[in-house]
Amino acid sequence: MEIRIDDLSGNEIQALLQQHLNNMHEISPAESVHALDLSGLKSPDVTLWSAWVDGELAGCGALKQISPSHGEIKSMRTSENFLRRGVAANLLAHILQESRRRQYSRLSLETGTETEFEPARRLYQRFGFENCSPFAEYVEDPNSAFFTRALQQFSPAL
Repeated sequence: MEIRIDDLSGNEIQALLQQHLNNMHEISPAESVHALDLSGLKSPDVTLWSAWVDGELAGCGALKQISPSHGEIKSMRTSENFLRRGVAANLLAHILQESRRRQYSRLSLETGTETEFEPARRLYQRFGFENCSPFAEYVEDPNSAFFTRALQQFSPAL
């Protein structure tokens, strides 16, 4: 699996992100959808990575800087052909590594409370994320689950 920064210009990534937005609106009420559109993902405080397997887009995930010490996971999505093949776990591990490299002390995320989001919640918990209160500009919402994780500082090999 190759994970690389994506400039969002390709048809494949644009289609996957549109599918992600459409799906979020199918599952959650509009006021509870916090997924970023393409313009939001192109913001200078957001980095999006795409994952590729044998030239095929397998998924994506983004990291948004909330503050110099706090990052937020955004737009985690696995392509239908790659579900349950470790794509999200690899992307999440990559985002955690990058967060440490950026010297963030905390990484947080918002996901849904509906049953469709249960696999995502289990994945985040498996990676050490714990439930928390709303952070940044989020507010309490029965359709949102908030998670956070403290990060140990990255120590590059000497």
